[in-house]
Amino acid sequence: MPHLSEDAVRRALSSVIDPEIRQPITELDMVDSITVTDERIDVTIALTIVGCPAADRIQSDCEAAISALSDTHATTVSLTVMEPERRAALTKKLRGNRRDSHPFTADSLTRVIAVTSGKGGVGKSTLTANLAVDAARAGLRVGIIDADVFGFSIPGLMGIQGARPTRVDEMILPPISHDVKVMSIGMFVGEGEAVSWRGPMLHRTVTQFLTDVFFGDLDVLLLDMPPGTGDVAISVGQLLPHADVLVVTTPQSAASDVAVRSATVARQTGQRVIGVVEMMSPGLLPDGTRLDLFGEGGGKAVADALEVPLVGQIPLSPLLRICGDAGTPVVAAHPDDPAAKAISALGDNVRGTRASRVGSRLPVSPV
Repeated sequence: MPHLSEDAVRRALSSVIDPEIRQPITELDMVDSITVTDERIDVTIALTIVGCPAADRIQSDCEAAISALSDTHATTVSLTVMEPERRAALTKKLRGNRRDSHPFTADSLTRVIAVTSGKGGVGKSTLTANLAVDAARAGLRVGIIDADVFGFSIPGLMGIQGARPTRVDEMILPPISHDVKVMSIGMFVGEGEAVSWRGPMLHRTVTQFLTDVFFGDLDVLLLDMPPGTGDVAISVGQLLPHADVLVVTTPQSAASDVAVRSATVARQTGQRVIGVVEMMSPGLLPDGTRLDLFGEGGGKAVADALEVPLVGQIPLSPLLRICGDAGTPVVAAHPDDPAAKAISALGDNVRGTRASRVGSRLPVSPV
């Protein structure tokens, strides 16, 4: 067969995607060397850090890409680690010239949606996780920040409880689940440990999640907000005043009355409330009986008070709870479930509420 060139091998390796950074390894300067003879192909890949959790995946993907070129050449893929200067150049390339600022500004093409509520226990985190997975299944690039520092639950709902982010110098790479990049304080504390911080630490945590975590180019960034109108809500309002806000409530008046307050704080910081979502809406039992365990009308009452649309009503569903406990969001595990269908319809609805980008300045500059 014709002699293979180093360029041909490099082109094959360009199909190998770093599973954490989500870019080709050739663009990340990870291909250290390529040696091709009539009988062998030897490649050395430089990983970003010692103990890279994606090492085995990268090595096997490289072997598969090279083997597709030829079934007669013996192939060896060796792994090494980038030297500090090379790693620093990579992090600078990925993060641009940003140092203390975050990329999710008003000029960014990433849509930021904060999912908030007036009180806890209304299904806000469950909704956030399922909306994120639904958007990823629709082909969007999605990230979640679990801003509920005291009551973090996103890692469990996304099935990555116990996962740890990868740190490359000062840059943090978030774990990925169901094609969604996820960051939570729960990834930094031990099992059963509680977080007990005052306001400055909460502000610092939210700031670090926005500045130090490399999410890459996202279409949508969802924030699972803590209930109420405390320090985190104020910090997010200051850091992301252009964010859209979804207000979550339940049908009962005890939840709907306080839901309006969280939206009021969001508006005071300039954020745009795009709609209200009612969780635990009346659902149907297997025999067709309508079950309104938490009453009805709360979502419409909040929407009317805020003068925004009621963009979704998610019915009571055992599978919604079961899948959440299992870390497999219902929109992925059981897309035909009534709650899953309602969340998917909500996702379509929310994607249609984005403000026009006509006249916006694109985040590009001439070279």
